[in-house]
Amino acid sequence: MGARTELRMLLAKASPLRSGDQLAGLAARTQEERVRAQMELADTALQRFLDEPVVPYETDEVTRLIVDTHDQAAFEPVRGLSVGQFREHLLAYGTGPAELRALAPGITPEMAAAVTKLMGNQDLVLVAKKISVVTRFRNTLGLPGHLAVRLQPNHPTDDPRAIAASMLDGLLMGAGDAVIGINPASDNVASLEHLVRLIDELVTTYGIPTQSCVLGHVTTQIAAIARGVPVDLVFQSIAGTQAANASFGIDLKLLGEARAAALSLKRGTVGDDVMYFETGQGSCLSADAHHGVDQQTLEARAYAVARAFSPLLVNTVVGFIGPEYLADGKQIIRAGLEDHFCGKLLGLPMGCDVCHTNHAAADQDDMDVLLTLLGVAGVNYIMGVPGADDIMLSYQSTSFHDAHYVRQVLGAKPAPEFAAWLERMGISGADGKLRAAAGDSALLRHRLLSSSAR
Repeated sequence: MGARTELRMLLAKASPLRSGDQLAGLAARTQEERVRAQMELADTALQRFLDEPVVPYETDEVTRLIVDTHDQAAFEPVRGLSVGQFREHLLAYGTGPAELRALAPGITPEMAAAVTKLMGNQDLVLVAKKISVVTRFRNTLGLPGHLAVRLQPNHPTDDPRAIAASMLDGLLMGAGDAVIGINPASDNVASLEHLVRLIDELVTTYGIPTQSCVLGHVTTQIAAIARGVPVDLVFQSIAGTQAANASFGIDLKLLGEARAAALSLKRGTVGDDVMYFETGQGSCLSADAHHGVDQQTLEARAYAVARAFSPLLVNTVVGFIGPEYLADGKQIIRAGLEDHFCGKLLGLPMGCDVCHTNHAAADQDDMDVLLTLLGVAGVNYIMGVPGADDIMLSYQSTSFHDAHYVRQVLGAKPAPEFAAWLERMGISGADGKLRAAAGDSALLRHRLLSSSAR
């Protein structure tokens, strides 16, 4: 058995139990086997993850990206540590936000994944809370003490009046500062253009300091930009291996072209972070592109792809792929905390779609727990879906009211520019509390629905 295979197996067997690793035949068979693997992993040098890539360098461009862009100077302070010592370093009182920001370029995804396997849920919350990753386009996201919301007004037929009504509902609940983002029912340039212009009209008419995104395939978005469509953010789902990304119809070169196209429009007002990525544990396994590596380590590798393109938003859609990969509420909660921790440690602006499918052994109580834990951990943003039920994608997420709950309980604010807009519109007061009348909401509703119907 080669050293590379041994390292892959060690990471897999040290992982907390999840159904995806069982499906792949990688999981520890017993808790005793898992603990033995964790003990061995704790004594493994961080340097080993640079010396022995878990996916071959020669055949995988994600591995080449990780190795070729690794910052040796940033890695120097922890170069001599084992994974167990690295955990203690991260948890230490003296390891603060500035040090963690400086360390990020020196940490590989495999190092981040490895240390999570030695950490409890509270460890993942504590370290992630230390890290703030701030990004900007038309507003400022990720500041300490703030929590943004993606307003997600999906509709199964892309009905403009239904989408407009959902946007209004979300705005009146203080949602939409992360992005107003629609998953289109039809992925073609004409449909994407219609939806982009619908959001753009709303944002322009009311001077809303936020950004829009229609989550078509990246090639559709590039084609729309070439036609002069006012695209703000370019979206793409990404994964942790070259083969899995190929199953999405993308590679690193294409993502670079997409970013350049979006930047050419110069639509940002306070920054130029133009990319929006979504990920999820299990995507590589579902594409038969996992190379014998556990799903959490591969998820962390997807963050290396994201990191290369300076995104405004990265979102782990944690329970969306289904129970074949995360079987129940316990596994979804754990995965959400792992993903958020790894992304933040690697320097990414992490959000989380706190979600589950209806055939998983999870319910809204589980989602409330994960939502609260992520809020405490300093997640950049969450989803805002009407009634928490996405009627187009057929899964359960978090509602506008859920977002308002976590802002209240943690004293978190929307993005500062967006908070000022909410106050100007009479939707919230200076104290951040929503007003019952929500300003002139009747007029806003009339104008919004009327314009969308044209």
